[in-house]
Formats: sequence, structure tokens, C-alpha cells
Amino acid sequence: MSAVQHELVGLRVPVPVSPTQGTLALALLPRQAPPRSAAQSRRRPPARPGAVVVPIDQRLRHAIEEWTHRFVQAAVEIVGGDRPVSQLVRWTTREVYADLHRRALLVARAGGHQPGLARVQPVRPRVQSVHACFLSDDVVECGVHVRHGERSRAVAARFERTDQRWICTALDFS
Repeated sequence: MSAVQHELVGLRVPVPVSPTQGTLALALLPRQAPPRSAAQSRRRPPARPGAVVVPIDQRLRHAIEEWTHRFVQAAVEIVGGDRPVSQLVRWTTREVYADLHRRALLVARAGGHQPGLARVQPVRPRVQSVHACFLSDDVVECGVHVRHGERSRAVAARFERTDQRWICTALDFS
């Protein structure tokens, strides 16, 4: 058998080198306006469309954030196997309840325990902060920071008020 000679062809196309390569591209034109003061730098930028929220009474905001804190703390304890999922049946839609139940079963199966039996864990999840965004007087979406030992997770929740009660209509663990 004889070896066949092949010509190697490069896959990279040569790129022209810019005269400013390796330097910062700065605009060296004279400044047209005075520099901003520290007070001007601290001001918030103007609100963008879609980022405007409904103004809500501060007492209501605080009450909802406290309630969300307790709700999400219970939810992460359910998923971790410390509480039975039935404790949140009154404050969730069927879909959210089914998702919590499924998550609790999956975690229990992976850990070799029964869900909701208040097992002893060396590290328990703790809600660190809650930030609420009111979309209307009856709809609020919350971002929650949950700490589990050295790890952090985010939980997003949506609540809608029906019959003078806040119901969790969406709960997303990320």
C-alpha cells in the first residue's frame, strides 16, 4: 500500500489587523457638558415602559412581603421534607400544590426518606429577603432570596387576591 499525499488547507481566514489593536478605543473629543455631580449620579434613571409599577400603600407592601416570607419559608420546608404539603393547600392553586407535592416526593426519593415527616437536617433553608412588585392592587409578583447553608437560590412567586385572600398562582424555583 502506498501513502497518498494530501495538501493541508487552513480553516482560518486571515483577519486584517486594525491600527488600534491592543489599545482602548477612546473618543478623544472635547467634552460638551460638565461632569455629573455625586448627587446626580445617585439619582435613578427615568422609568422605562414596562418597569412602572402600581403605587401601593407601604403598610400593604410590608404586610405582603412578610406574608410572602412565611409562605416561601413553608414552601422550601415542604420541598425539603420538613412539612407536609397539605399545610399550603388553602393558599395555592391546584397547579402550584401539585408541583410542590411532586418536588417533595422527588427530594424524598433522592434522600431516602418520607416527605413531610419533619426529618432532622443539619442545614435548613432560610428566606433571606423578599422583594415585591405590585402589578395591580390584586396581583403581586415577588422575588425571594433563599439561603441553604453556603448556597443561595432564587424563588419567584405570583400571588393574586381572590375573596380577600392571597393565592399563590405561580411558584418557580431557580
